[in-house]
Amino acid sequence: MASMHALRMGLCAVLCVTAIACSGGGGGGTAGSSSGGGVGGSSSGGTSSSSSSGGGSSSSSSSGGTSSGGGTGNVATVIIDQGPSNASVNTLFATVTVCVPGSTTSCQTIDHIQVDTGSYGLRILAPVLTLTLPVETVTSGNSLVECTQFVDGYSWGPVVSADLQIAGETAHSVPMQVIGDPRFTNIPTTCSSTGGTQEDTVAKFGANGILGVGPFELDCGDCDTVTHGLYYACAATCSETTVPANLQVPNPVTHFPADNNGVIVVLPSVAAGGASNVSGSLIFGIDTQANNASGTQTVLTVDQNAELLVNFNGQAFAQSFIDSGSNGIYFTDKSISTCVAPPNDPSSQIVDFYCPANTLTLPVSIQGMNGTMTNNLTFDVGNAQTMLNNNFDAYPELAGTVPAGNAGTFDYGLPFFYGRRVAVAVENDKTSVGTGPYIAF
Repeated sequence: MASMHALRMGLCAVLCVTAIACSGGGGGGTAGSSSGGGVGGSSSGGTSSSSSSGGGSSSSSSSGGTSSGGGTGNVATVIIDQGPSNASVNTLFATVTVCVPGSTTSCQTIDHIQVDTGSYGLRILAPVLTLTLPVETVTSGNSLVECTQFVDGYSWGPVVSADLQIAGETAHSVPMQVIGDPRFTNIPTTCSSTGGTQEDTVAKFGANGILGVGPFELDCGDCDTVTHGLYYACAATCSETTVPANLQVPNPVTHFPADNNGVIVVLPSVAAGGASNVSGSLIFGIDTQANNASGTQTVLTVDQNAELLVNFNGQAFAQSFIDSGSNGIYFTDKSISTCVAPPNDPSSQIVDFYCPANTLTLPVSIQGMNGTMTNNLTFDVGNAQTMLNNNFDAYPELAGTVPAGNAGTFDYGLPFFYGRRVAVAVENDKTSVGTGPYIAF
């Protein structure tokens, strides 16, 4: 089986929208909520659920704001807004319905689930989940719990089973993770010492959950034979465990009856200064219906970690990726000025972003494992502090530095997707233009 795949949810998943007014901010890519609530087009997030006959779920109503919508058939509506924390930027959200396996009444529809082409599996924050879903167990009878490792931190929670619906697509008895479940608070040091902060609240996560639709079926792959500090068997204490493939958290798209060989993200162009409430589409399947047919796009295959080769500024970055779960363009260029923390918030995360005096247009080339290279790409880097003062949701010119330990990385985040139709094909699945894993645009 394939080796463990990198899990990435954005190098800086939450950034105060009003950077000058941030009320502090955590490390590892999270920030405190915006003070004063002075942001437009914000959503208070929330969930809505159908009532349950026979237990398992409680009913809650939408708490207002902009809903990420639903969609029909194989097309889910997605939106970029400030999310349930009222502090997110460049974060793509969808709506997912989760049901107790086999039930059509014990169901909950949850909005503001971040769409991430750089990770695998559905993961929902425990505080927003009103259902009681069955926890998966390993052969010992102990509960199966996962330590999900992202670039900027980690999340801990049990693996449960659920029926899922996204737009008109359904999947049954799919393993998913519940992050921050209060029943499982004993986090082993082999998980908590992986680096970054624990991301187990909506405020830290910047979303009600994450929908990982990257180019592999499973979030690990070879965890049936090798432990990677990812899966644990838990009773009074937790210990690392191997886990069969059918219990590993999968990209849920691969469990759809059809339209299951990948996804296509379609977003409109965004004005340089930013925009609010940008909507687009998440299309399931590639070359399975008329609306997801391949065209003449460039196809770049990726390696076992979904990585590509990016050439930028005379350097080759071999551990690079295109990732809707990162909220900016992250790279190292010491010639570009970084932002300065405001006097009232000396620990502001804004210092990790670029603030050039004038907008820069920079060339970049991207090469796939198949040798195909795009040489005619450019991207713009704007002044993050100036942009964020506009209180928009989508910023195509937002760029920052990579965290320590990622020197070989160029992370082309959500700004890459603006104005493009980007396909992500799953490993070993065939389309009319090739076999996954690949990204095409």
